[in-house]
Amino acid sequence: MTGDKDPGFRIGGRPLAERLAEVLPSLAKTVLSEIVSRIPEYRLLPAEELSGDITHVIEQNLRSFIDTLRTGATPTREELDFLRESAARRAEEGIPIDIVLTAYHIGIQVVWASLTPDARPDEVADVLAVNALTLRYLEVVTPAVGAGYLDERQTMFDDERSARHAVLSALLDGEPAEVAAGQAGLRLPPCYIVLAASVGAHPDEEVDGVDPLVAGRRKLRRLRVELERQIRGTVLTSLTPEGGIALLPHETAADELSTRDWARLERVLADVARTAGAEVFAATAAAEPSGVHVAARLAQDVLAVATAAGRPPGLYRLDDVLLEYQLSRPGPARDRLAIRLAPLEGNEELLQTLETFLRRGGRRQTAAALHVHPNTVDYRLRRVADLTGLDPTRLEHIALLNAALSARTATCRE
Repeated sequence: MTGDKDPGFRIGGRPLAERLAEVLPSLAKTVLSEIVSRIPEYRLLPAEELSGDITHVIEQNLRSFIDTLRTGATPTREELDFLRESAARRAEEGIPIDIVLTAYHIGIQVVWASLTPDARPDEVADVLAVNALTLRYLEVVTPAVGAGYLDERQTMFDDERSARHAVLSALLDGEPAEVAAGQAGLRLPPCYIVLAASVGAHPDEEVDGVDPLVAGRRKLRRLRVELERQIRGTVLTSLTPEGGIALLPHETAADELSTRDWARLERVLADVARTAGAEVFAATAAAEPSGVHVAARLAQDVLAVATAAGRPPGLYRLDDVLLEYQLSRPGPARDRLAIRLAPLEGNEELLQTLETFLRRGGRRQTAAALHVHPNTVDYRLRRVADLTGLDPTRLEHIALLNAALSARTATCRE
């Protein structure tokens, strides 16, 4: 302890520290009994642990408290280190932090309840002083216990995250993942639904005076929590605030996924986007664990095609972008399609008007989107027809123009 002056606290006519030291073994048993009685989680611990480690911690805590009463000083670093180590063991056992801290307070309550009935009228000042010193003791002990617990939990979390990342890396690299999964305590499911996501900015990320990094991390945390809440099993992710990859376990084989499964995934993604407070573009493909690396590449390609084609936020599969996907593959047909729009190169007004018209499906809708007069839209569309020989207002030319735009986008990305 720091300090050696005896405050001389007396209750029941005797020095308080001396009185507690005499009954320490029986007091420790009373504290243990009360903790077990009031905290269900402690009743689940092995009897050997209760009579051994837990009792030892209670006795040491009582000794520290008695020393505080004897000297008026708070526990030493060595005594606090003992309590930190004890809290770390509780973290390893999975006992929640609030339960651990409650046990310490119960110990103090038991001690206090054993003393106050014997207090005499002339000892009221000592009772009040001891109460204040008790609060000081808890003020020092509680953060130490919390820090020891949280440090261990962080270490456990880092180890768990590292083990899961090893599984994710093996799956995405096309390597056998069984060993890594076993080390991480995971069972590989029959199927993983691979989600390649692009996440838009949360409004807070664009507000002056708000740290965009903090806002982005908050968005990412909400996204992860909601995704893990909705998916059964362990979700493996490699996500940043801008997006990334998530592997969603599924108990159905990849080739047996139903329309209902995909519809549910769409609802999950909508909930995730709403919770994150940001637009989410995602593409998905399913595969058994050994095929995850191929499915991941496909999902990323589908995501790139869907966003390049101007699709709205949402979930996309290959079937949703078959034409655009095929046109994104190199080949002579794609090159010839892209050349059809070569006369428009350098004229962003015409290209933007054409893209908007094909997406919106009408001159007035296009004019509203571009903030121009409908007559301006008509003029620009006529210019497109004159330059390319393809008229956006003719039904037989629309499919070819859409294909040409997809081909142009694909070639521009290369």
